[in-house]
Amino acid sequence: MGLRRYWLARGELNGGRFGVADGNLDVSFAQARLVGVDFSGLRFSSLLAHDSVFERCDFSRTAFDHVLFGATGYRGERWDELSWPETVFRECVFARTRIPPEAYFGNVRFERCVFDGARLRDLTSTHNAQFVGCVFRGKIQDVNFWGTERNAALGRDRNAFSGNDFTGAELLGVAFRHIDLDAQRFPGLPDYAVLDRIDQRVEAALAAMADWPDDETKTKTVRSLRFGADWAIKYNDGYALVSRKRFSRRLPPGVRDQIFWMLVNYTDDQQ
Repeated sequence: MGLRRYWLARGELNGGRFGVADGNLDVSFAQARLVGVDFSGLRFSSLLAHDSVFERCDFSRTAFDHVLFGATGYRGERWDELSWPETVFRECVFARTRIPPEAYFGNVRFERCVFDGARLRDLTSTHNAQFVGCVFRGKIQDVNFWGTERNAALGRDRNAFSGNDFTGAELLGVAFRHIDLDAQRFPGLPDYAVLDRIDQRVEAALAAMADWPDDETKTKTVRSLRFGADWAIKYNDGYALVSRKRFSRRLPPGVRDQIFWMLVNYTDDQQ
């Protein structure tokens, strides 16, 4: 199978431009601390970070063919015992950064980072990632964020996820699972709304649709509403982030708008 040549980076680096002697940007960081380091415009064939801290680093236009932001390692000389300490990215900039689809995030914590036009797409292996006070701008598509943690090796049962600002983002197929939606900032009306009691809102909308003709549009609408309500109850205690434009892409735009406003304008008088 051949040998893999890579650089192992340890220790501390303050400021300056990151580089390696032979230009082979297959790099593993282990117990490293990098402050104010410029990674912008680099292309990494692989970047793995284990038990490291990146603070005020610039990853603008950086491209990763493969990346693991919070990698596992081994405990001392015990090759039979995995260690999974946290890697932290603090106040880093990811502007137009190319993150590959299905990247595995691992045990990583992003604090006050900016994701501005970064390629956040097809990212579902984010079960252990934490985001606190981050800003997201641009399109985010088919990404999962998780608030619960089931990996006992990490020593926690919750992922920190609060104070994040999505007001400048376009959210397409983004799932927030077991996350306090009220603790984040989202784009608002007329295109988005964070709604409580989604099951009651859906039932009221279904009741209002009772006299609709039984056709394909009605069938798709009912299916989409029930699916959304079940999802919100299962993952977010009945709370849901609803998008007017993306409510159900298979429905005609006029129907999407009508259903969206039914959900938004629900009142207790409709019970």
